[in-house]
Amino acid sequence: MAHKAGFVSIIGKPNAGKSTLMNALVGEKMSIITPKAQTTRHRILGIVNEDDYQIVFSDTPGVIKPHYALHESMMHQVDGSIVDADLILLVTDIYEEYDETDVLKKLEGSSAPVAVLINKVDQSDEETVKAKVEFWEEKLKPKAVFAISALKDYNVLAVMNFVIEHLPEHPAYYEKDALTDRNDRFFASEMIRAQILKQYKKEIPYSTEVIVTAFVEGETLHRISAEIIVERDSQKNIIIGKGGEMLKIVGTYARRDMEEFFQRKIFLEMFVKVIPDWRSKKNYLKKFGYE
Repeated sequence: MAHKAGFVSIIGKPNAGKSTLMNALVGEKMSIITPKAQTTRHRILGIVNEDDYQIVFSDTPGVIKPHYALHESMMHQVDGSIVDADLILLVTDIYEEYDETDVLKKLEGSSAPVAVLINKVDQSDEETVKAKVEFWEEKLKPKAVFAISALKDYNVLAVMNFVIEHLPEHPAYYEKDALTDRNDRFFASEMIRAQILKQYKKEIPYSTEVIVTAFVEGETLHRISAEIIVERDSQKNIIIGKGGEMLKIVGTYARRDMEEFFQRKIFLEMFVKVIPDWRSKKNYLKKFGYE
């Protein structure tokens, strides 16, 4: 039997459940998941390998109207993933008020087959789900519409089977033991950022970037140093907290996540640095890995 391989892009608005779906499909915690919108800033590849196929899933930032150079970079990553895609999974939320104009605009130039995934159906009723399915069949005429719950793993296998069926014949794009295109430093920084999203409110998480400045691997212990970048001194004070209390909480939880992920003991040190308006400065964005 011929080998199949392809790029499958997961797109949609913020908080639709794209990262939860990606992690469910790949079976690894690749993308950070928090209840806050716009948690994914980078396009992250998660690779599923079997003898006769390779699926390269692409989790992308939620589609938004850009307000900063950072947002523009995030939307370029969405555009890139649509251009590359052999198949597109459009994730929409059962609560979505039929206003997906921005997302649909991005799909206009693509010839890749689309499947619509209506997520969070476990929080809804049969009638609402049926109406949503009919709406999307009429609106987009996609290859398929699935009612799913990525969180509860409902219908995720059906999506997986659909993807395998629609993969083109192609040799593998990556080594067969590859799980992602991202390195360990990236995942370490994302685990710290996930805790910042969980522990702080309002604007703080969105004004923050995490850079891993040192990652020294050991057989039993990894030593990791990271800088938390903020835009103002007042934010630096909030991140650190009274007597360093908040930073200690972030470090404790991030270290636990890293120990589970890397299967090693972790020594983690973190510093907080102010770079005024870094989200609007292209030179810093480039330095931080945003193209």
